[in-house]
Amino acid sequence: MDRTFYSEPGVGWVALVWGPLFAALGAVAELVTGGPVHWVPWLMVAFALCVLTIPWVYARRRFLSLAVTTEGLRQGRERIEADKIADVTDVGPPVGARVLGGGWSVPNKYDELPVKLADGTVVLAWARDVEALKAALARLVESNRK
Repeated sequence: MDRTFYSEPGVGWVALVWGPLFAALGAVAELVTGGPVHWVPWLMVAFALCVLTIPWVYARRRFLSLAVTTEGLRQGRERIEADKIADVTDVGPPVGARVLGGGWSVPNKYDELPVKLADGTVVLAWARDVEALKAALARLVESNRK
């Protein structure tokens, strides 16, 4: 059975509500100020903002999500099997280390975690809560050593 030690979704689907909420606030502002309320344009704005948000949410959920399971680490588009992870404690990040997930650098607002692989290379994992990621990966490494 595949057990999850730690995961981050990237973003929640609740972000799709932001556009309609802003449009509703605009309609309420028109209503409060006493002018005519333009219901159809506000509905069109709500729909358009929702449609524009869908690819953003989809991309963040696909490329910025991560999970540490009993099978290994999934970081964005990349997967590393559990038996290939050697160590996460006392690993220094070498200059030019490869970033997991297929990006050139660690995403903004994410912290990096050097991970030593079984072949001796060091890669950079990333998470919003890097301490929780480190604890989950250490737990995974320990469970594989047994």
